[in-house]
Amino acid sequence: MCRNIRTLYNFEPPATADEVRASALQFVRKLSGFNAPSQANQAAFDLAVKQVSEAATTLINSLTTFSPPKNRDVERAKAAELSAKRFGRPAGSGQSSKPKAQRG
Repeated sequence: MCRNIRTLYNFEPPATADEVRASALQFVRKLSGFNAPSQANQAAFDLAVKQVSEAATTLINSLTTFSPPKNRDVERAKAAELSAKRFGRPAGSGQSSKPKAQRG
């Protein structure tokens, strides 16, 4: 599954429509293999994003839990710590130690 798709359920504040749509867009991009579809495929692509967004919203609104909502900042910090352990860089730096090559 695409690493850019994040868990949207059981957060305070709840996921916004924009967050759900962004997740749906990433999902459709992954399934279709298109980052930007051709004009011939644009309508089908847009319809799929709309339908996946609606299905995701229905799912999120239908789920129940006894767990308290998660805090976005705490979860973000946990993810940064795991990333630092995995990739060997300081948590929260967001920078690699090697400069990226310039494309020209």
